[in-house]
Amino acid sequence: MILLESLKNIDHFLFQAINQFAFKWFWLDSLGVFLARYFIYFVAAILLLFLFKFRKNWRMVLKAIIAAMVARFVITDFIRLLHPTLRPFVNGDIKLLVDKVNESAFPSGHAAFSFGLATIIYLYNKKAGILFFIAAFLISVARIFVGVHWPSDVLAGAAVGIFSGWLINKVLRD
Repeated sequence: MILLESLKNIDHFLFQAINQFAFKWFWLDSLGVFLARYFIYFVAAILLLFLFKFRKNWRMVLKAIIAAMVARFVITDFIRLLHPTLRPFVNGDIKLLVDKVNESAFPSGHAAFSFGLATIIYLYNKKAGILFFIAAFLISVARIFVGVHWPSDVLAGAAVGIFSGWLINKVLRD
């Protein structure tokens, strides 16, 4: 019980450390909203460019899409069904930069999706994979910054995405 309380306190501390910068600078708020809401579409579009530019990468693109979808719409939704949690804006005075989301917070679907993509890409192409992991990290931190996720939500989402990428890669071997 003490360990759980300590983890919750760390979660709140890290959330405040990131979210405290909201509403200080217009450029940072705009960047945070872009990364939290729209950057994931840009990342997915880059993945599709792999398909059009290098047709030999069709298997990587297909696996990445499957891993991301399994992470976001199967594993994440199953965990949310078993363990619904409140979003940060429900618990107190936070700086919310986007519209409220009416679903469980744990784990982050954005983190699960983007880390699922990044894992598969990394397994095929280390350099591109690192860039996708950086994008996934930026998306995840932005979700905390705009006030819709706790750090534990995005950490769990990242773990779900990485696991999903690993699992899909094992199941759909080349």
